[in-house]
Amino acid sequence: MVNDVVIVNHEIVCRFAKDDWGKQVLSHEAKVLEVVQKYVELRVPYFEHLEEGFVSYRFIKGEPLSRNTLLKLSEASQVRIISQLARFHHQLHSIPNEVLVNAGVSSSGAERSREDWLQLYEQVQETLFPHLWRHQQTWIHELFAPVITGELELTYTPVLIDGDKAVYHILFDPISESISGLIDFGTAGLGDPACDIAVQLGNYGESIVQRMESDYPILASVIDRARFWVGTLELQWALAGIKFNGVA
Repeated sequence: MVNDVVIVNHEIVCRFAKDDWGKQVLSHEAKVLEVVQKYVELRVPYFEHLEEGFVSYRFIKGEPLSRNTLLKLSEASQVRIISQLARFHHQLHSIPNEVLVNAGVSSSGAERSREDWLQLYEQVQETLFPHLWRHQQTWIHELFAPVITGELELTYTPVLIDGDKAVYHILFDPISESISGLIDFGTAGLGDPACDIAVQLGNYGESIVQRMESDYPILASVIDRARFWVGTLELQWALAGIKFNGVA
């Protein structure tokens, strides 16, 4: 969305920022990746050339790790991949805060406060409700009820989050049946670890995410917030689509 991307001979990825905001995103992503490379096992982009509005790095081979792809694999391969995902998130969320501060890492664009959620709830009622059936409106009221009443605990200690590790950012090697790498850290920054778990709930469902617990020990402390968060994702996309007249 913020870059034009050129892939040269399936060897080099060149990204060109579309505007000033895109330049800022690339610059911050470079700071994040410089730290991440020192703490995570899985391969991530290494910016070989960086200047204002432009980066290049080696192409990481792989295909999107969809839920369908994952569930078609053998039990052993599923266990291996789920463990890779869990360890990545544990390693990412465990990077010391002082390291992030010293590197100049700022808040993630995906960071949300209680006030942000309440504002989203109002926007959904104003903008989306006229297009929804009553049972869909009821589902949304029920989703936000724990936030309104305070029943859902929203406090957390900020950690480095990815913010948007969708299936097309998780690269799968069909030969080794394992994750070959992870791309796009443009939304990464300080935030709630529940955000990243919510994205994985959306990617793979609760049964897969629960299998991450042995390699992601804080799962129990974030899962309730993640369940709420994942329920809001399509609402946020729908609002953006209406706001920007999206037709995709």
